[in-house]
Parts: sequence; structure tokens; C-alpha cells
Amino acid sequence: MPFINTTFANILCLMGENIYVFMIAALAILAITDLIVGVSNDAVNFLNSAIGSKAVSFKTIMIIASIGIAFGAMSSSGMMEVARKGIFNPENFVFSEIMIIFMAVMITDILLLDFFNTLGMPTSTTVSIVFELLGAAIAIAVIKIFAKDESIATLGNYINTDKATQIILGIVLSVLIAFTIGALVQYVSRLLISFKFDKKPKWVGAIFGGIAISAIIYFIIVKGLKSASILDPAISEFISTQTEIFILLNFIFWTLFSLAITTFFKISIYKLIILLGTFALAMAFAGNDLVNFIGPLITALQSYQDWSASGVLSTEYNMSGLSKAVRTPTLLLLGAGIIMVLTIWFSSKAKNVLKTSVDLSRQDEGEERFKPNYLSRQIVKLTIRASEALSNIIPSAIQEKINVQFEKPNEAAVIKDKPAFDMVRAAVNLMVASVLISLATSMKLPLSTTYVTFMVAMGTSLADRAWGVESAVYRVAGVLNVIGGWFFTAISAFVAAATIATCIHFGGSIALGLLLLLAFFLIFRNYQKQSIKSKEIKAEDSLRKAESSSIQGVIEESASNISNLVKRSNKIYTNTINGLAKQDLDLLKKNKKGIVKLSDEVDESRDNIFYFIKNLDEASVSASNFYINILGYLQDMTQSLEYITKISHKHVNNNHKKLKYNQIKELKEIDNRLEIVFNDAKEAFKDRSFEKIGAILNSKQELFDMLSQKIEKQIARTRTEESSPKNTTLYFTLLLETKDLITAIMNLLETYYQKHDASIPPATVASN
Repeated sequence: MPFINTTFANILCLMGENIYVFMIAALAILAITDLIVGVSNDAVNFLNSAIGSKAVSFKTIMIIASIGIAFGAMSSSGMMEVARKGIFNPENFVFSEIMIIFMAVMITDILLLDFFNTLGMPTSTTVSIVFELLGAAIAIAVIKIFAKDESIATLGNYINTDKATQIILGIVLSVLIAFTIGALVQYVSRLLISFKFDKKPKWVGAIFGGIAISAIIYFIIVKGLKSASILDPAISEFISTQTEIFILLNFIFWTLFSLAITTFFKISIYKLIILLGTFALAMAFAGNDLVNFIGPLITALQSYQDWSASGVLSTEYNMSGLSKAVRTPTLLLLGAGIIMVLTIWFSSKAKNVLKTSVDLSRQDEGEERFKPNYLSRQIVKLTIRASEALSNIIPSAIQEKINVQFEKPNEAAVIKDKPAFDMVRAAVNLMVASVLISLATSMKLPLSTTYVTFMVAMGTSLADRAWGVESAVYRVAGVLNVIGGWFFTAISAFVAAATIATCIHFGGSIALGLLLLLAFFLIFRNYQKQSIKSKEIKAEDSLRKAESSSIQGVIEESASNISNLVKRSNKIYTNTINGLAKQDLDLLKKNKKGIVKLSDEVDESRDNIFYFIKNLDEASVSASNFYINILGYLQDMTQSLEYITKISHKHVNNNHKKLKYNQIKELKEIDNRLEIVFNDAKEAFKDRSFEKIGAILNSKQELFDMLSQKIEKQIARTRTEESSPKNTTLYFTLLLETKDLITAIMNLLETYYQKHDASIPPATVASN
């Protein structure tokens, strides 16, 4: 301990002497961490459409996106002005205060973004950086005002209220604008192209390609790269003075180009748009969002260089120099771009965030992540009523023509791992989002790429009728959850940054050191939890949804599911009895979560019945009844286990009397006997040794007799020695629910055994 204390004291002493060098080094580490954490969340912005449509291979998408990020990173220098003077007036702060502001911003940013990554929710890195800068700057400004005994009304002198208001208003408006334009463009596109776009004449796709590629070329290649000075000055001058002619020439050229490659080379123009759009959106993302991750570091580094050359005290050196435009070194931008590229290739958290966005915009119904709430139900009800009212106004002949364009191609069977939406919607997503984000980038306005891309995707989903009556309440609830998270981002970023800035101001190097340790500890802990969770998901065999189209395949799949469920049921039941015996509340709580997860998996399988029946071949339709019965018995098992775990947890959690020794002993006897049944059943299904099922079924009456004896013993105890009503209720409930559990198991085994005997010899199934 003395050695540790001495070392820590030496570190603090060193920090006191070289505090700003330490802060720059810390900001560099934080910036790299923030790049990794931030890109993990923002990757959804430019990968969503390409991956959701499965237009090309995942590897190709990632290569195209990586090239786009590299180009975008080198063109983002102008956006650094936001961190320098976009939110606060630097001339009213001194160097020491500026460093505190940037430290608070970076610490808050990595913690906030990592929190959203862990949840798998897309949030805005732009909103987080804006409100963090605002919160930290206001906190330091208020401290200065009170120190100088000034009026709080002078706060406006420290904050760039006009620019901050413009930025915030632009971010808020981007939500409405992106959703509306996305819905409008998609609706018009679908009316003209329909879902059967591959059967349309070549000129239809060529015109669409001409419009889409022209928009992407103009707003991304031209606007996005202008700040990087890649374009020849003469070309830039022509584009600026003859914009209409340039756009017209682009449209003609790209329309003819689209017609040529679809006619002669048989290349899908929609795939080309998706690839170009992914590149463009990745480039716009890097150009617009790089400031969110390294802006504070670059500004702090340049501020440190100016201050160290001045010879003035850090508490007196005025930061008016930040008001001047300073170009960011290209090598730093390129280095940041490389880190961003590596992150999108290797980040596991990026996949969680991506899944949320793709699922909410999915064309077909399926497993829904979000639960409906009151607001989502009311929105759907109002929308249905508005739609019905509009239908009464529009002539039926026009409605029929519109409906024809929105008819989806008939599919004979459910396609495994099918795209979430088609290439037309993916192309519209990329085209609209690229245009909006590139406009904001060219205006040096930090429009939220997350808000734009997400809301464009939601708008196109709505226009494409992806939110049908079967899924609307779930999708709307998901969108509301994400938008609610955005508001949480703004509020928490502001409050947290202000709090951290205040702590560093008053706590000095000690507070800074502790905050950095806390930040990296939380990041490391979340990483460990995510890693453990991923391993658990891989290790634990979740129930598989039926995908086979034949009776043999269904029997095979259901056998795997039964083996898995029986194994997990055995563990849950045993843990419940052990938890009651030891009064182990933590074990019972964990057990309760385990059965809820298992029950949810069974429910998901039941929700998949529609697609299962649709996928069956004509010779195996009889498998429907078998599969439905199997799922019914699985659900009976989970319901009994769920109730057993619930009442056991409630009993211990409420601190009721422990079960008596005899009661625990009898429950353990039942558990030991059930464990034999569970293990035999698990092995029978795992090894496909179905002849063992008959022996298990023969133990049914023996188990029931055992339970009846236990019930009679408890009745006798209740009339003579039992003094706790709660214990009696719990014990009887456990016995009765165990009886229901055994009944469900035996019914399941009997149904499977009969079906198996009637259809396929065991040797045949085993060979499958």
C-alpha cells in the first residue's frame, strides 16, 4: 500500500507540473476511443440500405464504404470550425478553461455513445457533441460569471447563441424534413417503378439511374470534395456559375450510361446506385461527423501550441485565436479515417445497432424487438382513420391503379435469409440521405447523419407500406423509442458535460485523473459484458424456428428444439429448488430471467407458424398439426416453469418463512426423479434414439403417484404441525405446477413418439 500511495502521489505531482501535456495526451487517447465507440454507432448510417437489401456481398459493401470514409475524412477540415467557435465565443475564455471544456466533452461523449452501443440503439454523435460543448461551456461560463460577480444575463456573451440555435434548429428540422422527403420520393418511385422493377422496360431504370446518380455525383463528389480542393478551380467555377447546365448534362450522361450498362452488360442499375450511394453516404458521414470525434482534440492541440509559444499564464491567455480559420493537417484526418475504417470492419456492437435500424424498416412481418405502447397504438389508430377518410375522397379507379403498383411479387415459399427490403427502396434511402447530408456538409452545418438516415429509412418504409396492420404498432413503438433516446442524448449530454466540467474546474488534476479512470473502467466493463454476452449467446442453443418444408425436416428440427428446451428446463427447475433451500435470492432472480427468455423463444416460434405453414410442401401439410401441438406442449412447460420460478422468487424476496426441512427434502426427491426424466429425454432427442421415449413414458404414473404422496403428507402436516399459511400455499403450488409440468412433458413425448412411429423409422431419421 505505501508503494501504491507514493506512486499515485508522484503521478499527481507530475500531472500538476505538466497538466496540459497530460490533458493533450489524454484527449488523444479519448479521441481514438471516441472514434471507435462513435463509428460503432454511426456505421448504421451508411451500411443500413446496402446490407438490408443484400444487393451485393457484405465484403464488397464494406470495401466500398471504407473507400468512402477515407475520402470523406480528408474533406472534413472545414467542419472543425464547429468545435472551435460554433457553440461558444472563444474570445471570452482563457486557455485553462478551454482545456476543461474539451476534456469534459470527450469524457462524456465516449461514455454516452458506449451506453447506446451496448443497448443496440442508434443515436446522434452530432447531437451529443453539440450539447456536450453547450453544457460544458455554460458550466464554465456560469462559474466565471459568479466569480466576477456579474449578472447571469451576461451568459449570452460567452455562448454563440445564434450559431448554437441554428445548429439545434437544423438538427430538429432534419427529423421532419428527412422523414417527409424520404416518404415522398419513395412513394413516387414506387408508383412509377412498382415492386416488379426487374420486369420494367430498360428506359425506366435508366431514367431512375440518371436522376439518382446525378444527384449523388453533384451533392457528394462536388459539394463534399470541394473543401478538399480536389476539383480543378475551372471546373468548380463552371459548376458554381452554370449549375443548371451542369445538372442537365449529368442527367443526360448518366441516363445514357445507365441504359447502356443495363442493355449491353446486363448490370442492374439499382445495384450500381446502391454501391455509389454507399460510397457517397460513407464519405458524407466522415466529412460531416469526423468533427464529432477528433474536433476537440485538434482544437485543444492547436490551442496548446499557441499558448505554449505565448509565454502567458494559462489562466490569463485569451483564446480569441480560435476565431480564426485554421486548416486541419491532412495526415491527422487520414489517420482518423483509418481508425474509422478498421472499426466498421471489426466492431461487434455496430452489428447490434445496425440490426435495430434494419428490423424497423423491414418489408415483411417477423420478430419485432419493441413492444407496443399507448402512444404507438393511438398513432396507428389515428393513421388508419385518416387513411380511411382519404380513401373515401380518392376515386376507386385511381386507388386500384395505385394498389397495382404496390402489389408485391408472389413467392411460392418463404425465402431463408431474404433481404429486408428491395433495391429500389435501398437506392432511394441512399439517394435522399446523401443529398440532405451533403447539403449540410457544404454549408458547414453539422446536420445529424443518424437522424437523417434513420428518418429517411422510416419514411420510405411507411411509403412502401412496410408498416402493415400486423406490424405497425411495433414499428411505431420502435421509432418512438429511438427518438426518445435522441432526446435523452441531448439532455444527458448537456447535464453530464456540465457536471464533469464543474468537477474538473474545482477538483483539478485529482478530479481529472479519477474521471479518466472511471471512464476507461466503464468502457472496459461494458466491453467485457458484451463479450461475455456474445459468448453466452453462441454457447446457448436458442430454439430454432421451423424452416423445413417436409415432415422429416420438421421432426428433425423439433427434436433439436426439444433436446435444448428439456436441458434448460431441467436447469431452471433444479435452480429453483436449490434457491428455495438456500434462500438464495440472486439465484432465483437469475433463474427468473432464464425462464422468461426461454418462454419468449417459444412464443417467437408460435408467431412463426404462419410462415412455417406457408413454407410446407404439399406432401407434408400434415406436419402443421404436429408442429402446432408440439409448440403447445412446449408453451405449457414454460408456463408451468415460469409460475414456479415466479412464486419462489416472490416468497424469498418477501422474506417469508423458509420451507421446512421435510418440505425441502421432498422437493429434492422430486427434482432428482425429474432430472432422470429430463436427462433421458434430452439424450433421446439429442442422439435421435427415439426408442428410449417409450421407457420414459412408462414412468408417467410413477411420477404422478410420487406427487400424490407428497400432497397427502403436506395435508397431514397442515392439520397437525404446519403454522405458516405462506409456506403451505407455496408448497402446494409447487407440487401442483410440477404435476402440470410433468403432464406437458409426457404429452409432448407421446405426440412425438406416435408421429415418429407413424411416419419414419428411427434409423431413417438418424441418418438425416
